Amino acid sequence: MNNLRNRVQLIGNLGSNPTLNETGNGVKYSKISVATNSSYINKKGEKIKETQWHPVMIWGKQAEFVEKYIVKGQEVCIEGKLNYRSYEDSEGNSKYICEIIASEILLLKK
Repeated sequence: MNNLRNRVQLIGNLGSNPTLNETGNGVKYSKISVATNSSYINKKGEKIKETQWHPVMIWGKQAEFVEKYIVKGQEVCIEGKLNYRSYEDSEGNSKYICEIIASEILLLKK
């Protein structure tokens, strides 16, 4: 049952082409944004479509893979865990981030 704790799985589309970055220690990473869509019928009978954007961090060899093989609009399945963190911006304001740290990436459609 421990494997089910803090586990997220998303199927969605990439919002932009990934770029490969590197930390000061030489660790490669990529930040991507995955869009998921849902819809419902409101009281007036209109179909309403909603899009949610999910920030995803990818590290190491997977970041290199994503940068090489995945493009904007591609449908992917991401599995990972939620990570919450905070930081201060250049003006001293506190910023809070919830992101997904990817452990598995699966290409679905091109």
